[in-house]
Amino acid sequence: MKKALFTMVAAAMLAQSVFAADVTGKWVAETEGRNGEKRTMTFDLKSDGSKLTGKVSSRMGEREITEGKVSGDDVSFVVVYDANGETRKVPYTGKLSGNELKLKMGSGERSREVTAKRATS
Repeated sequence: MKKALFTMVAAAMLAQSVFAADVTGKWVAETEGRNGEKRTMTFDLKSDGSKLTGKVSSRMGEREITEGKVSGDDVSFVVVYDANGETRKVPYTGKLSGNELKLKMGSGERSREVTAKRATS
């Protein structure tokens, strides 16, 4: 019985990694700043099955992502940064759709949406 349960769990984990979208690569999003100026965010991502690693670059510098996951077309990760001596975690959740990665940054009233496009070079 335990062997059958183990086999089912292992098969489910393998299926999840097989069906996880490959978001590996460079993604670029343009956002609008407070005064209407364009700001660029770059996401350098690497997916390995359901695990996601990488970096986010913006005017605030380059940050490693943590807690990265891919499940089907769904993507989630966290970016940690320091703001005036206070550590903050910004959650990102999104969905892959072709060559676009639609992400929601933050949570609640402080969230915003960005669409990153897969870079060709």
